[in-house]
Amino acid sequence: MSKATRGRGSKVEQLPDEVKTFLDSLLRDRQFTQQEILDEVNKQIDALGLSEDEKLSRSGLNRYASKMEAIGKRMRETNAIADAWVNRLGDKPTGQVGNLLIQMTRSMAFDIALAAQENEDEPASLGMLKELALTIQRLEKASMDSLKREKEIRKAFAEEAAAKAETVAKQAGLTARAVQTIKNEILGIA
Repeated sequence: MSKATRGRGSKVEQLPDEVKTFLDSLLRDRQFTQQEILDEVNKQIDALGLSEDEKLSRSGLNRYASKMEAIGKRMRETNAIADAWVNRLGDKPTGQVGNLLIQMTRSMAFDIALAAQENEDEPASLGMLKELALTIQRLEKASMDSLKREKEIRKAFAEEAAAKAETVAKQAGLTARAVQTIKNEILGIA
């Protein structure tokens, strides 16, 4: 008869933070076999004086490694898509194209967060949440920077147009007041 585990985290989730971090680093390294990883992690569990029940099993490690690989694959695909857009659009996308790229990245971050939330067996790790929060912060900053840059460009264009209009109006013999009215309209000054 199997134990009910609903609401209780997997053995990997219950590992001390330093052991879980060590496990994650070994899985990312890819130079170790799962058996070598299992042996090393269980040695750390022994060194911490934890009970035999807290050791990882081969199947538990395999389930966790499979989940991590699936998440990693999705993140690599997402990064590849973002890299392709950046390469196609250049390092400093502006205007509508830049906004499109920011919105696409927001959507991908939302998808990752949603997938992590729906995964009842392995909820989002603190590291993933930190990375997601940092991504959102960077996206918002990029959005604000893009908006600021767009406003600066519009302002510079308006100033240039107003200066040109002033020159043309003076050459046409308009009064100083008429010239100032034209400049104010171009610059949006009431």
